Amino acid sequence: MPTLLHVAGSPRGTRAASREVATAFIEAWRAHHSSGVVDTLDVWTTALPDFDGDALEAKYAGLAGQPLTPAQAKVWEDIRALAGRFAKADVILFSTPMWNYTIPYRLKHLIDAVSQKDLVFTFDERGQIGMLGKARGVVVAARGVALGEHFPRDVFDHQTTYLRTWFRMVGVMDVAVIEVEKTLFGPAADRESRDGAVRAAAKLAAGY
Repeated sequence: MPTLLHVAGSPRGTRAASREVATAFIEAWRAHHSSGVVDTLDVWTTALPDFDGDALEAKYAGLAGQPLTPAQAKVWEDIRALAGRFAKADVILFSTPMWNYTIPYRLKHLIDAVSQKDLVFTFDERGQIGMLGKARGVVVAARGVALGEHFPRDVFDHQTTYLRTWFRMVGVMDVAVIEVEKTLFGPAADRESRDGAVRAAAKLAAGY
């Protein structure tokens, strides 16, 4: 059965524009996949392993082919379990606000934790090779203001470009982006932007 992993990056929960648009995508996706499974990974409510100490030592022990201590093995199992949720997914959906032109620190924490050799990618003399190539990617990117003339996208958008880069790293080549901007310009502008993005999300999901 098809599986959709929704990585929710906003601490505002259901009030978040990114979450509302992602929900529209999920509902439309469910309508086309009656047996589909939706796995929601909320970075603000999920215990994320610190990537220092035992986790860092476990990483380098594994790269060197050395045995792990019990503490290292425990934290690595937690990391493996998180990465496994990505590996199971046929669709990986990120919903995230833009914070200081990039993604929230908890979402970056998750990505840093799961992005490990032999979990979501590997490498050899040819270079880095992604392991999640069966999946398709979707990014719902929310912004309080619009990027534009004074903040050109090619310089200041470290939100969608970062997630596209991560998708490429793990082998996901088919990535769609839905943007919802100007959410801080008052209720009417916020609603108009959300509604447009919701329609775009529902339409996109029909093809997934």
